[in-house]
Amino acid sequence: MWPLDPSRKEVLRFAVCCRVLTLVLQALFNAVIPDHHAEAFSPPRLTPSGSVDQLVEGLLGGLSHWDAEHFLFIAEHGYLYEHNFAFLPGFPLALLVGTKLLRPLQGLLNLRSCLLISVALLNSLFSVLAAVALHDLGCLVLHCPRQAFYGALLFCLSPANIFLAAGYSEALFALLTFSAMGQLERGRSWTSALLFALATGVRSNGLVSVGFLVHSQCQGIFSSVMVLNPLRQLLKLMGSVFLSVITLGLPFALFQYYAYTQFCLPDSAHPIPKPLLQLALDKGYRIAEGNEPPWCSWKIPLIYSYIQDVYWNVGFLRYYELKQVPNFLLAAPVAILVVWATWTYVTTHPWFCLTLGMRRSKNSKTLEKPDPGFLSPRVFVYQVHAAVLLLFGCLCMHVQVLTRFLGSSTPVVYWFPAHLLQDQEPQLRSLETVPWKSPGGDSVPEQKGPRNSLMMLLYNWKTCSLVTRCILGYFLTYWLLGLLLHCNFLPWT
Repeated sequence: MWPLDPSRKEVLRFAVCCRVLTLVLQALFNAVIPDHHAEAFSPPRLTPSGSVDQLVEGLLGGLSHWDAEHFLFIAEHGYLYEHNFAFLPGFPLALLVGTKLLRPLQGLLNLRSCLLISVALLNSLFSVLAAVALHDLGCLVLHCPRQAFYGALLFCLSPANIFLAAGYSEALFALLTFSAMGQLERGRSWTSALLFALATGVRSNGLVSVGFLVHSQCQGIFSSVMVLNPLRQLLKLMGSVFLSVITLGLPFALFQYYAYTQFCLPDSAHPIPKPLLQLALDKGYRIAEGNEPPWCSWKIPLIYSYIQDVYWNVGFLRYYELKQVPNFLLAAPVAILVVWATWTYVTTHPWFCLTLGMRRSKNSKTLEKPDPGFLSPRVFVYQVHAAVLLLFGCLCMHVQVLTRFLGSSTPVVYWFPAHLLQDQEPQLRSLETVPWKSPGGDSVPEQKGPRNSLMMLLYNWKTCSLVTRCILGYFLTYWLLGLLLHCNFLPWT
């Protein structure tokens, strides 16, 4: 990690402030606004609650709604029901580690309260570190410290903010993904592969990150002017790609195998407490002791795809119904942002995009010193990654999750608005510029000091450009609405 230069210090400070404010506001909204009676997963509590437990529930209960209840249940009881396997084990394991660190409090608190405290502390930590990792990644890729700084500040005000704070896996996934990208940019491919693999154990869309490793390996071959022994290079490339796929896919494959041993092999089920067994009977949840599920007889028995199909009705164009129009509108801003970013990048570098970034050049200086900022050729693979995620999300997922899906997976959601702010906001362009040293050591003309430019823009809202007001308005509105609605079981998932 780089030392804490002024810009990283400011990112760290602002991220901590946003995390604290998030926890305070969710507690306030959860206390003031009555919870909506949603048809969500709500298992019975098996351990008695004392006065301290009730206090913890009152302060942090807003972090346990919707899918967060699944993660808390898995951390407390394990994978008892079939539909629990829609949630990968990385985040529940992290929560269990957190509860171990809270062992001195276990005399005062039950396990659920310890898990809620772990959610609040760990996701706050993960989010703060993810902001710093995004800042470092931006400095490496963009070669524009100011844009990297703006992008990290925007991450602190992410439209997916509530999901970075609540008991969801997005904060941990963002930290691992941005860190893996940074390691790859530094040339540490195996460290990067390990971090990407850990991210795949947190969220399944981490599998798409294999594209970064494959692109990096291909670029290493095609960027040179002459390739000696092309057959050998091709075999080396195929071997590297195979190892990358195996490394990233291993956590997901092991998880599928674990599900197979629980539901498809005899005498492998764990005992289930009676209240949870009764819940399964009342709700129709499948448990391992029942009839063998149909996916066990598939040629490739993947429980994950079965659950997404049967329990969540996830599939190609299944969400394209008239009643889902509000959810499409909810996802529209982030979709427009990524489409706009893709169009801007492709129209700026049409030939480079057609060659998939595999350009050869006799002029090595051209490759070593690309244009700074979001339009740098080094952003190509990140832009393709964002476009692929958006396309998949629009066609095959519940579209309302696009905000958190993209907000925790791709830096483009933050880099492109940072590019627009720097390019089209007069207040930022008019700031005094002096040579400013980036964490990588390059001296570039940038704004003096690391003052929080986003706060300056908010203070001078009326004089901001239309683009600035649209960007900051979107980020802040979703930041606040998510807290207001999600913490009270209102439709913000």
